Amino acid sequence: MNPDGDPRRFAPAAARNRDPILAALRPLLPPEGLVLEVASGSGEHGLHFAQALPGLVLQPSDPEADARASIDAWCAGQSNIRPALALDAAAAHWPLDRADAVLCINMIHIAPWAATLGLLHGAARILPSGAPLVLYGPYIQAGVETAPSNLDFDASLRARDPSWGLRRLQDVAEVAAAAGFGAPAVMPMPANNLLVAFRRG
Repeated sequence: MNPDGDPRRFAPAAARNRDPILAALRPLLPPEGLVLEVASGSGEHGLHFAQALPGLVLQPSDPEADARASIDAWCAGQSNIRPALALDAAAAHWPLDRADAVLCINMIHIAPWAATLGLLHGAARILPSGAPLVLYGPYIQAGVETAPSNLDFDASLRARDPSWGLRRLQDVAEVAAAAGFGAPAVMPMPANNLLVAFRRG
């Protein structure tokens, strides 16, 4: 919570990347339905997307109580956003049994690998056939030179927690395939990030 009692968190990167992400999401998300956002963080992304996509209902979530307070404060009064859920991606059971899309921004490199496994298998449990799972963040791609800034970022993450770090996109795609998703559509994004979209088989 901020010193003035405002529970909202501010993520500077969200203001920079929210419009490019929104533009990439528009052709991927259904025109209406429920979108589960896993690891919603501050809530700034979710508010921006819900305002721009009024046909969708956004269900934000985060395992941290302070993050959920920030999300609910940012999104107060936005009619197509539900109150934030306590959801741990790695958990065997999620507090939601169905969604029309799942979105996860900048989580899997700042979490143990178990969270990625849980995200992919959890999304497979709740998505119908053909529905999208959309991931955003930095990855290591086979045959593609990794930007020096991403290598530095990876080293800093692993120094903070050895279980964190940039993931190989091939590893993520292999787990997704085993969970029942098709091959990913990969879109380059600003600042050496990728938007990776899987469809439920």
